[in-house]
Amino acid sequence: MRMYVLIISIFLGVVPLSFFTKVFLNTYEEKAIDNRITELESQGKALSNLLLPTGYLTTGQIPEIDTEIARIADLYEGRILIVNNNLNIVKDTYSLEDGRYLVSQEVIQSFRGNNRSIRDRKNQILKMTYPIMDNNKDIKGIIVMSFSSKDIYGIRDSLEQRAVLFAMTLAILIVVFAIYISGKLTKPLTDVVNSINRFSEGYLEEGFSIKGYNEIEKISDSFNHMISKMNKLESSRQEFVSNVSHELKTPITSIKVLADSLLMQEDAPVELYREFLTDITEEIERENKIITDLLSLVKLDKKAGDMNIVSININELLEQILKRLSPIAKRKNIELIYESFRPVLAEVDEVKLSLAISNLIENAIKYNVDEGWVRVSLNADHKYFFIKVADSGIGIPEDAQDFIFERFYRVDKARSRESGGTGLGLAITKNVIQMHRGAIRVYSKEGEGTTFNVRVPLNYIS
Repeated sequence: MRMYVLIISIFLGVVPLSFFTKVFLNTYEEKAIDNRITELESQGKALSNLLLPTGYLTTGQIPEIDTEIARIADLYEGRILIVNNNLNIVKDTYSLEDGRYLVSQEVIQSFRGNNRSIRDRKNQILKMTYPIMDNNKDIKGIIVMSFSSKDIYGIRDSLEQRAVLFAMTLAILIVVFAIYISGKLTKPLTDVVNSINRFSEGYLEEGFSIKGYNEIEKISDSFNHMISKMNKLESSRQEFVSNVSHELKTPITSIKVLADSLLMQEDAPVELYREFLTDITEEIERENKIITDLLSLVKLDKKAGDMNIVSININELLEQILKRLSPIAKRKNIELIYESFRPVLAEVDEVKLSLAISNLIENAIKYNVDEGWVRVSLNADHKYFFIKVADSGIGIPEDAQDFIFERFYRVDKARSRESGGTGLGLAITKNVIQMHRGAIRVYSKEGEGTTFNVRVPLNYIS
């Protein structure tokens, strides 16, 4: 990238300078030549007014006029020919062609009224013709002027040399400046690349702070934020693995203890065997529930493309869930109350949403007081449907409410295990709601009950 910055800087600096220098020199040359032609036309007009009245075109021997012609020729370092209408050269300031005839394309065209100026850049000569006209605008003769333009091109060459020297100096300065700026610009990027390479090697704990222009600082902040999230994710994964190992190991340990206890007793009564086997069966069931919930989480962690979206009646779905959970509620004398404010049709994955809402209602029943109540309500607007699950249960401590959706988190571990909880239910519920592009909120006060508010779009957003 540094080389690209250097090349671009040179291109944007030297190339425009060379272009504008060329334009300036050409403009100067054109302007200087045009000014010289204007001056010569003025001198030609003055000579024309002097030659015709004096009869110089006939005699050609007037000292005062010869002197004026010679002065003009010397002034511009050139040669002047005076030609009459017979094409006879009346005066040659070089005294080489006096009395001879001049038949040339320029002279003939001038007698026809077409004055010409010729620029010979190679030989640095400027040629032009000027007519000598009487009062009737009849052309009586031609003034042929041939002057050196070395002074003009000399100045141009001098300016060009200075421009080249200036351009070279500026080019060196631009290169030095470009090297400095490119280093200044690319160093933060190089630091970013080095940090990313370190990150790719597994050094997740290493963040970086790069000072530079705003965009690089934003990249640095974003990268540090990503590293922070990756570290949290890695910690979460490690904690998850640890929790899974612990949760799976606990029932196995219990089963082993129960089995060993039976083996150590040679004449254990049948009733004791039944009691221990019942406990073993419960531990096996608990192990099975943990594995089932883990498999559910694995499936939910897949992409949303696995969603089986259909349009269903949410009212009927909630009624089916409540009917299925009513036996559990009856065992604790929990009153199930269902409120539906309007019919609701929505595009959802019926199996996954049923699992999520079932977890909420089942928790409301399990962690409730005897002869308490659970109220489930359904409402909707033009964009979302809303499910509220409220209970009269034991509530959730305020300091635990931010963690209840984490995997294997239990507010009261002993109570959760007694009720058969795995600590995965709310994690599954939140995952399902998010897969539907929805949101879930909890409001609870310890000892006064808990309310979960669920919001899900009526139309699935892929």
